[in-house]
Amino acid sequence: MSDKPSRSGDAPRAKVQMADIARMAGVSESTVSRALADNPLVAERTRAYVKQLAARAGYQVDPVARSLRSRRSNTICVAVPLMHAFEQPLSDPFMMTMLALLAEELTGNGYSMLLSKVDRHQDGWVERLARSSRADGLVMLGQSSEHEAMNAAAREGWPMVVWGSRMPGQAYVSVGSDNRRGGELATAHLIEAGRRRIAFLGDEQLPEVAPRFAGYRAMLEQHGLAFDPRLHARSHFVSEDAYRLTRAMLKKADPPDGVFAASDLIALGAIRALGEAGLRVPQDVSLVGFDDLPLASYSQPPLTTVRQDLTLAARHMVDRLLALVDGGTADSMEMPVQLVVRESA
Repeated sequence: MSDKPSRSGDAPRAKVQMADIARMAGVSESTVSRALADNPLVAERTRAYVKQLAARAGYQVDPVARSLRSRRSNTICVAVPLMHAFEQPLSDPFMMTMLALLAEELTGNGYSMLLSKVDRHQDGWVERLARSSRADGLVMLGQSSEHEAMNAAAREGWPMVVWGSRMPGQAYVSVGSDNRRGGELATAHLIEAGRRRIAFLGDEQLPEVAPRFAGYRAMLEQHGLAFDPRLHARSHFVSEDAYRLTRAMLKKADPPDGVFAASDLIALGAIRALGEAGLRVPQDVSLVGFDDLPLASYSQPPLTTVRQDLTLAARHMVDRLLALVDGGTADSMEMPVQLVVRESA
């Protein structure tokens, strides 16, 4: 008994490919891929149109096939270089906030996040990290003392975006805040509050802190106030370090009547030291921080601080990195800052 010939209507439908969706939408396959991953690099109207076409055609992304086809891991390595302060934990509030925001952005774009803490310099460490992690790209949370190492990796073509300040001769893409302007705003506010002996707590040797220190110095000079080296303590981004250094500063002759801390965590350590010394904030010593982490509004007293928009920063970093991963280009950017006035100043 012979089989009946199959009717044309019984023939299996050809599986819809990404190329088919791209042809229908009149865009490239990479644009389709980004649109289906909700990548904000693609215009919202285009994303909606591509998704509509894909839904009508019954197209679904096969993540395994996509990875094999593109030879990508769909993983981004987020590295935290802490050569300058290896004792700084990743669990501090700034790091946890930034890592959470990056994870949200990467997940929304179809990527996983691999975290790495690097606390010792070795030549070529950026390139080795990229190879060993098999990640499609790198995000560096801070520059530490590793500007040249990052430059070398960028010149070799590794897709990388760095959170930090723009540096002379920079080859990598960076996203950061207007740190100098932040230093000016903080110091000017303390001067307007009548403070004349304003201390600076922070390591001005770090790329992010250096412009904050420069803004502080410039504002002192603009108002005819001399910089006193005794009012400068090179605190790392650790509350205990700031607490210890502030206690030591208060024991010197002519202690400060104002403090500009290079981060909110540093400010919290200073507040504790001031309180133990019997000084009231802001009545005896006014204090301004930097970052505007959620804990700033819950400190005692609530902290006046310079706000960095970390949510927007994470979005800009991920957008720029994915553009580089796709073979495109990206520019460095500097985001504006804002003084948030609370009770500490």
